[in-house]
Amino acid sequence: MNNVLQAVRDYMVLFLTKNLSDQLTFHNVGHTYEVVSAVREIAQECLLSEEDICVLQVSAWFHDSGYAYSYKGHEEESKKIAKKFLENYGCNKDFIGKVLQCIDSTKYPQNPVSEIGKIICDADMFHLTRTNYTKYEKALRLEFEKYLGLTFTDEEWQMENNNFFIKHQYFTKYGQNILAKFKEVNFLLMNSSNKF
Repeated sequence: MNNVLQAVRDYMVLFLTKNLSDQLTFHNVGHTYEVVSAVREIAQECLLSEEDICVLQVSAWFHDSGYAYSYKGHEEESKKIAKKFLENYGCNKDFIGKVLQCIDSTKYPQNPVSEIGKIICDADMFHLTRTNYTKYEKALRLEFEKYLGLTFTDEEWQMENNNFFIKHQYFTKYGQNILAKFKEVNFLLMNSSNKF
């Protein structure tokens, strides 16, 4: 398992560095590193097999690689990249299937169908808990302008963020019991510092 994980990591660091646009201010190499770290943290709190832990980490490395080719629908591109690499590496079909299912789970709105799918979804939204959340929301706002043509006034952006925070829910017990508390702090801070 460690061999495939090391191979994926080495390949994805190079792939993402070479192929992701500098204009991806949120969905960049840094975000991928953070999601990989978050799946490790969340997985430690779950009873998972060694294979499922490996699946999660591999999925995290590949989950946003499709942004190299497409902004909308990037998950389909990510799955193609993952499938091709993992088949060439000689991984079995069950392992590959789990990885593709995890990547699919991260589509918004998230709809995970397995425990490992829930974990990667929570890891993908881990930034909502960060003490420097404003850095992330500013980066996402820039991406939405550049790639989706969505521009917001400060007040509109605040409303978008509020609505997202209110609608979003973590799927794992760890997410619900731990991450949600930190997300709530950010929600309160965001609303106390942004008076219009």
